[in-house]
Parts: sequence; structure tokens; C-alpha cells
Amino acid sequence: MASKRTPNALQELYDGLQQTVQEIAREGGAAGTPRVELTRPNDEKFGDFATNVALMLAPVIRDNPRAVAGRIVERAGALPGVASIEIAGPGFVNITLDDDWYRATLRAVLTAGPRWGANVVADPQRVLLEFVSANPTGPIVAANARHAAFGDSLARVLRHAGHDVQTEYYVNDTGNQVSLFGQSILARATGNDVPEEGYRGQYVAELAAELAAKDGDDPEELGARGVAAMIAAAQPQLAAFRVHFDRFQSERALHDAGTVADGLARVQASGQTFEKDGATWLRTTAWGDDKDRALVRSDGRPTYFAADVGYLLDKYERGRELLLYVLGADHHGYIARLQAAAQALGESAESCEIVIMQMVHLLEGGDQKKMSKRRGDFVTMAELLERIGVDAARFFLLQRSHDQTLELDLELATNETDQNPVFYVQYAHARICSIQRKAANELGVPERADAGTVDAAESATLHPSERRLIKRLAELPVLVADAAERRSPHKLTHYALELAGDFSSFYRDCRVVGGDVDTQTSQLRLALCEATRSVLALSLDLIGVSAPEKM
Repeated sequence: MASKRTPNALQELYDGLQQTVQEIAREGGAAGTPRVELTRPNDEKFGDFATNVALMLAPVIRDNPRAVAGRIVERAGALPGVASIEIAGPGFVNITLDDDWYRATLRAVLTAGPRWGANVVADPQRVLLEFVSANPTGPIVAANARHAAFGDSLARVLRHAGHDVQTEYYVNDTGNQVSLFGQSILARATGNDVPEEGYRGQYVAELAAELAAKDGDDPEELGARGVAAMIAAAQPQLAAFRVHFDRFQSERALHDAGTVADGLARVQASGQTFEKDGATWLRTTAWGDDKDRALVRSDGRPTYFAADVGYLLDKYERGRELLLYVLGADHHGYIARLQAAAQALGESAESCEIVIMQMVHLLEGGDQKKMSKRRGDFVTMAELLERIGVDAARFFLLQRSHDQTLELDLELATNETDQNPVFYVQYAHARICSIQRKAANELGVPERADAGTVDAAESATLHPSERRLIKRLAELPVLVADAAERRSPHKLTHYALELAGDFSSFYRDCRVVGGDVDTQTSQLRLALCEATRSVLALSLDLIGVSAPEKM
């Protein structure tokens, strides 16, 4: 795919610094180059941004950090927007930006609108993202909701960054669990004991009534009907959670279409299959797995892993370059085996990427709710949404990285104060809309300022709080690129909070309309309000949260 990378002033500064560092590294004989990272100094007297890249590069090229920093300062001083650049401490580089940089950034944000930060990846890919794929023998539960919020938000971020993304839900509708599910439904319908490893929740009794299960029903057929009913019920619930799937893929359909058999034939051609104890195995240890995996049981039935191989083949044959799986905390073993299967199919290990999610704990009154689908002791996603709403659920479920356990405080999530992060961010957006309505009524200006407003306010000076706010707006494209690369949509929740906080400081320090504010200053601040509103709305949309205009 060809890149349509969107230019922006902060990315150009990154690129210019990175090019400078690469040149110095080459001159020093280094094979690799440290990645430039910019941070904000705690004290603004040290500049707008700082980087420690000289400290990282110095040992690579065997030079003094301050000497390396000096070479960076000498060459990077001519970069667009740099007012001054200097060495600090043992080798930090501090950068101060000029007013033209700030105005150019504000114009760029207003011009781009909801496309700000779009198409930031240099090498976009055709991605197939599979997530949730919950066991269809029960309802979608709160733990699945974290997967749903993460996967859908990741898809939004990847698309915004420039990737071509398709999303998919894999339905495990074959195997012993379906039979056991059918036996459990039948037991509840006939008043018999549920099998020891069966499903005992109240939902099973309700499903038995819905399916009109009766004595004499075939458990296999009843289980299949039960799975179909659970998936049918899950789809509108996921849609209500603003989670979209391009496709629901049935495991049974893969078997029926011969795709699993085709996958087996393809990996056999790799020369790494063997027979043992009457079963067929794939030597996945040849590609780094901790043990070899069975493909066909001794009775001739394909294993779950065989279905995984067939599903991989199906995805690759649909032209996807990167297969992303979002799996639960108990699926660490799948990383090596799926990547081994990809290589047995003739693809690279890197083309099959597995993201492992950690658990979510619901807290109420300081106590943790226990959840088990088989015992029937759980909180469904529908119950969670009814309790705290879609916006709070999505925001709270995304506040921590996927590789960290998350605790969701149900009481805080419904608290309409600044202590509730989603309320705080949404209120900032609504406040801006109120300011814009007031300006339109009192000054007769359009509610939504545009880039031309910045040009019309050419004599207005910038307050430090305005500079901080514009710097935050400038960071979104870089953050989108980073969130896409690191599979970290949670970064958007932190960014939205920081942006809302910067706007609150700006609103405290800078009167926008009325009083002794001159016309050009008011115009510039209205332009900054609109840029902030637009980026707040975009940040929230990337995580599937609404941006209300009134609260």
C-alpha cells in the first residue's frame, strides 16, 4: 500500500532530528541509530521539548555525550520552527520553538479537522484483526468487554494511522464444549443433573426455554442451536457497545468448506509433520515452540490446532499481510504455536502477531466481584453497560495497557465529578461548545473557527497557556503513530485527559470573549478552542466514546 502520510510540524521536527542523529551515527561508524524521543521539560525555561538521544548515541559511537549533543545542536539549529537549541546537563538537548511553529500547527489542526493525525505510518499494511472470539457457550461477560473495547479501539487507531484493517470474530462452534453445552441445556430442560463439567448459569435454563428443549433432543444438535442463539444475542450487544466486526467466522464452516483439510495438506508439504501413537503431529519445535503439536488425533479427528492452521491459511489467502490476534491471559502458549503454524504455511513469524490481554476486575464498595461462566457467577457485558453506560465502560476499560491487570471502579465510573476521567474529558468538550455558542451569539462569528481565523489574528501574542495547549494538539499525530505501532490504544485515554487539563488551564488563564480582550486575540483563542474541541472529539472517537455538546 502506498503511504499518504499527513505532514505536521511536530513530526517534521522529529524527522529532522532523527535524520541528524542518523548522519552523526553513520559518521561514527554505528550500524544502528537510537530513536529520537521528545519530552517536555518540567520547567519551561528549559525550552518546549527536550531529548536524551545524545546520551543514547554516545556509547554507540564511543564519544562524549556532551560532544555528541553539541554536534546535534550545531546541525539541528536550522530546522524549521526552531528558535533556539542548546545543551543541558550531561548531554540533554533542549529545544525552543518560535511563534511561526505554533501558528502553523494551529492552522494545520484546523485544516485537517477529524483527519488530524491520519495516515501517519510510512508503511501501511493490510491487517486482519481478530478479537473477543468469546466462548459461545455463554453470554458476553465483563471480561470480554475489555477485549471488545481494546480490539475495536485498536482497529480505529490502526485505520486512522493509515492501515487497511478488517475485523473478525471467530466462533468456536465445534468440539466437546458444544456437546457439553447441549447436555447442559437438555439437563435444565428435563430437570436432570447438569454434567459435572457442564454449564450451570441461569442463562442455560432461559436458553432451554427459548429453544423449547425437550427430552429426546440430540445434545449435539441442541448444543449447536444453543451456540447460534448465544452468537445471535451477542451481536446486538456488541453493536450497542459500538464494536463492529466485518465478519463472524464459524469454525464449523472452515471444516465444512475443506479449509482445515487444505491447511493440513499445506503444512504437510513443509516436511515437518510426523506420525506418533497413531496421530499426526506438526514439529512446531522447529520454529521455537516448547513442544510439538498434534494435528490429527489417533481416531482421525482433527484437533483444535488443525482448525487454527486452517483459519490461518484462510486469512492469508484473503490477502492479509498482518494477522493480529487478541487473546486472553491464559493463551500465552498460543504465541509460539500460531507463529510456528504460520511458518509451516510458508509465511513469516512476524506476519502473525498475538496480543495477550490481562484480566479485568470489577470493584464495588472496595470489593471485587467474582466471575465464572460455567458456575453462572458473572457480570455480563449488558449488565455492565446498563450500570455505567457505554462511554464510561469503554473509557475505563482502556485506561491501562492490555498487558496489565485492570480494576474498574463501578462507583467512580458513575460519578459525575472531575474525579471521573470520562466525565472530565466530556465536560471539557461540552464547555468548548458552550463558549462557541456564546461567541456566535455575542459577536456574530461562526461557531466553528477555521484556519483563516489564525491568519486574521496575525498580531495577537501567544500566552504560555496557549502555547502549552497547542503543543498538546501537536502531539496527537505522533501519539497515533506510537499507539498503532505498540498496539496501545490506552494512550488515547491519557492523552484526552491531558488535553482536557491543558484546556482547563488555558480557560483559567485566557479570557476568550468579552472584557478587555481585543478582537484579534479573541479570534485566535476561538480558533484554539475549535482546534481543541476537534482534537478532543477525535481522541474520544478513536476509543469509541461520544463527545457531547451539552452536559
